Amino acid sequence: MSLLESSPPPVVDRLVLPVALPPLPAALPPPGGPGPGGAQLWLVATAAHEESAARYAPLVLGPSELARAEEFRRPTDRATYLCAHVGLRRVLGSHLGIAPRTVSVARAPCPCCGEPHGRPVLPDGRLHFSLSHCEGLSLIAVAAAPVGVDVEPVPGPETLVEAADVLHPAEAAELAALAPALRPAAFARVWTRKEAYLKGLGIGLGADPSTEYVGAGGTSAAPSGWLVTDVAVPHGHRAAVAVRHRSIGAGPD
Repeated sequence: MSLLESSPPPVVDRLVLPVALPPLPAALPPPGGPGPGGAQLWLVATAAHEESAARYAPLVLGPSELARAEEFRRPTDRATYLCAHVGLRRVLGSHLGIAPRTVSVARAPCPCCGEPHGRPVLPDGRLHFSLSHCEGLSLIAVAAAPVGVDVEPVPGPETLVEAADVLHPAEAAELAALAPALRPAAFARVWTRKEAYLKGLGIGLGADPSTEYVGAGGTSAAPSGWLVTDVAVPHGHRAAVAVRHRSIGAGPD
């Protein structure tokens, strides 16, 4: 049984430690122990990868990704995008035993409408993956089952008022019970859990995020059939990973 196929018991009350991805041309380090559902997590710091990602992007990424990178008006956003996508190709290539430039990524059908804009997938479905990035930071997950990740900066207090309607009523109540100074970090925690789960489903924000309860407290509440766990990331950010748990009523991929 491979490392990705091993599936530990459900654990949702601890932080998962991602592996720091080294800049090119360094080889990927041996993967750490599997996280929830056997997922492996890689953290990409833009500051450490910016120079090498810009140099290797034309050799690793496809024309559509390079064109997308050029659409970013802010250099910092462009750098983070390149670092994230070059890093993803490296991770997938390492797991598949092929060169990063030969990794082919497609889109699964959307669960809502059937159109080809669902979650990114590998054509043969041998491995599942997810990618999330915000300014200066990216998070990559690979797993043997559908997986989603999200990383976000802790928002300012004004965001909580604007985004109140995206929370489940119970989550909103949990935030309201906290001291005001603690609410921004708690909101980022619940939001990353929620978006990671929706990305794992392949729906993303096409679904109403307020309908699912994932909890705003220190322990996440995973929807049926899923594991949702917080991920350790640098100060000022929150992150989470969601993995479909194969032993809980999960059908074939």
